[in-house]
Parts: sequence; C-alpha cells; structure tokens
Amino acid sequence: MPSLIDIRRRVRSVKNTQQITKAMKLVSAAKLRKAQEKAVAARPYATMLKQILANVAEAASQNPDGAGNALLAVRPEKRILIVVITADSGLAGGFNANLIKMAHQFAIAHKEAELTFELIGKKGVNYFKKRYTTIAGTHTDKFRNVKLEDAEAIANTISGRFERGEIDAVYMFSNEFKTAMTPNLVKQRILPIELPKASGSVDYLYEQKPEELLGSLLPRYVKLLVYRAFLESVAAEHAARMTAMTAATSNASDVIDRLTLEMNRVRQASITREIIEIVSGAAALG
Repeated sequence: MPSLIDIRRRVRSVKNTQQITKAMKLVSAAKLRKAQEKAVAARPYATMLKQILANVAEAASQNPDGAGNALLAVRPEKRILIVVITADSGLAGGFNANLIKMAHQFAIAHKEAELTFELIGKKGVNYFKKRYTTIAGTHTDKFRNVKLEDAEAIANTISGRFERGEIDAVYMFSNEFKTAMTPNLVKQRILPIELPKASGSVDYLYEQKPEELLGSLLPRYVKLLVYRAFLESVAAEHAARMTAMTAATSNASDVIDRLTLEMNRVRQASITREIIEIVSGAAALG
C-alpha cells in the first residue's frame, strides 16, 4: 500500500496537470470562436463560386473548345498526388490520428499507382516521411496564422504539376468543422476538377467568351478548395483540442477524488493503528 506522502504527491501532480488542461481548454475555446467565424464566412463564397462555375461551364460547353482546359483533363490515375492537412501539434484527441489513418488506407488501396505526397502540418510530415520517400513538399507552421497567400502557393504548385502532366489526379484529406463535438473527415478529389451541374436558373451576359472566363475561374476554384480546407481544419483542430482537454480535466477530477478517498483511508488506518499501539502500551504498563 502506498504511503500517505506518496498519495499526496500524486494528488499534487494530478492537480498541476488539471490546471494545464484547463488552461489549454480555455485557449482553444477562445481560438475556436475566431476560427469558426472565418470558416463559416468562407462557405457562402464557396457556394456562390461553385454555382457561377457551373453556369459558366454550361455556357462554355456549347463551344466544342470550351471543355479543353487542362485542369479538366481526365486521365487514368497512374500518378496520384495525396495532399494531407494535419495540425502542427497534438493533444487534440483523434484529430490527427484519424485523418492520417484514412490517408494511409487510401495510399495502401492505390499502391499500384505512383504516389507522391504534399504534406501540410508537422504531424502528417512526421508520419509519412518515415514510410514514404516520394514527398513532393512539406509545409509546417501554417496553422498559427492562416494566410490566403500560403494556400494559393500550394494550389498553384499542385495545378502546375497537373497541367504539365506530372500527375494524373490530386486527392486532398482534411478535417471539416461541423460542431465542437463532431469534426468530419473529408476526402475529395480536387484535380481533375469535376464540374458541378448548372442550376439553369441564371442566364449571364458575357463580355468575354465563356470558355475564357471558365479558364480564369478554374484556378481560382482550386485555390478556394485548398484555402477552405485550411480554414475548416484550423477550426476543427481547436474544437477537437477543446473537447479533448475538457475530457482530460474531467478525468483528472475523477482521479483526484479517487486518490483523496484512498488518502483518507490510509490516514484513517494510520490513526487507528496509532490508537491501538497507545492502548496496547497503556495496558502493558498497567
């Protein structure tokens, strides 16, 4: 049985850990609000751009040359680029592990293809660098301050490789923010672009040819997909960390209660033993 001093040390240690988890929970809650606002604010823009793209593509399809954009070229997927967006730090429950597992399973399922990786976030970089040598690019410390320029640079690199025929398809794995309790794992093929169907309710007047307008919209659409994945992943990360730290704080309270009960039992046993010794000694003297 542990001594009273040992139990007190454990209680003090767990209380210190609980203070850390409480602080991390509060920090993540504060950051989550701002990240959530950015992620939600980008959704209407993405929806509108998708609708415009669908209608412009419908108009461009009337011209036989309208669907000849390189970003629309569908080829046999012999060379696949996998983009994985993870966080730079842990202590966020299964936020990183679940996403990495899904991306790894996809890589195993497509092992016949020539796979390359574009890794964003230290957790993904550390995992895939140990298992694959075909790493096209690594990007870390992007989540502290998400910038549109960073997303555009990554999107331009990916689009350029696809247009030059170096890769046949690009799949992106990321976390999507739904609620603080339920983040959503997302796998989407961003290249070649799959044009959405037009709603048929909007009739545009074009100052330039629809196929030219489509050619300028498609790269913007790829940039938007990458940038949105950044924003959604950041919000989902803070939500996952807040949830994980809430659970850790609650578990620490349970451990403290259990140790306190054990400490009281040890102390009571010690007091009882001392009383028995005193009574026995008094009886022996008498």
